[in-house]
Amino acid sequence: MGKLFPKLYDLAMKPLERHSFKEIRTDLLRRSYGNVLEIGSGSGINFPIYVNVESVTAIEPNQFMIEESLKNKSKAIVPIEIHKSGAEQLPFDDQSYDTVVATLVLCTIPDVEKALLEMKRICKPGGKILLFEHVKMNQPFLAKLQDFLTPAWSKICDGCCLNRETVNVVTAHGFDIVEIKQYYRGLFVMMEIKHH
Repeated sequence: MGKLFPKLYDLAMKPLERHSFKEIRTDLLRRSYGNVLEIGSGSGINFPIYVNVESVTAIEPNQFMIEESLKNKSKAIVPIEIHKSGAEQLPFDDQSYDTVVATLVLCTIPDVEKALLEMKRICKPGGKILLFEHVKMNQPFLAKLQDFLTPAWSKICDGCCLNRETVNVVTAHGFDIVEIKQYYRGLFVMMEIKHH
């Protein structure tokens, strides 16, 4: 991914982020506590929203996104440290974080199952995994439309899969979903997962 996508992403997402998504992110992140690991922090849009946590360690594989995130890091009221890393092999010890957060990122990770298992590995027993993602819709016509659009969309949007069945992948790996909320007719979901 080059320099262009991070700038276009923020521009394209701004209308949603200003209203609906900001409320969803705030609802999600108020559930976080302790030492937090954020997967795929992107432009750092979550950074200013964290409040009742000790610290946030953020991973992001794209250097240009990391540079874009520095302005949001400067607005944060909690300590934030950013590492350049992918999600499939996290450079952290087992059971080292109280909360793991991923927002609108699992759609772009090449091996999402491996990333979820890594999230489970580094989350402390009794900790939380908090997800906000877009997923394949249940409505058959819209789901087929997502299947049709995904190959071209993925090339334009840094590997983003419109039709990823994230909820099914999560449940298939034995995650305990405490709460799930749907938005925009099931196009987006928020999940709070308890780690045992």
